[in-house]
Amino acid sequence: MTGFKEPSLAERQNAAANARKTALKKFRAGADDPAFAQRQADRKVSAAERTTAKKARDIQKAEAKTRGAELAKQAVRDAAEKAARDLAEDAARGAERKAGRDARYAARKARKR
Repeated sequence: MTGFKEPSLAERQNAAANARKTALKKFRAGADDPAFAQRQADRKVSAAERTTAKKARDIQKAEAKTRGAELAKQAVRDAAEKAARDLAEDAARGAERKAGRDARYAARKARKR
């Protein structure tokens, strides 16, 4: 009885070459399939839609940042105007108080004479 026969190097190489040929044939057959072509076209359309949506989101984010910056500038302007107005009112009140004090002082001096 003979034992297990090991394949020779040439047989193994032929088997590997045949396997590669079979895999290549299978791959090429899949590439020619109309369903495969349709899936590829669908993928390209989805990628284009995703790109368009991403650009729209980026534009919205940029507009929101611009609006935020404008609102911040307006808030700073409003705060500066309010501070200037408050400062002017404080100066006016101080001048009124000083005028009242001066008038009272002058009245006291007039009474003493």
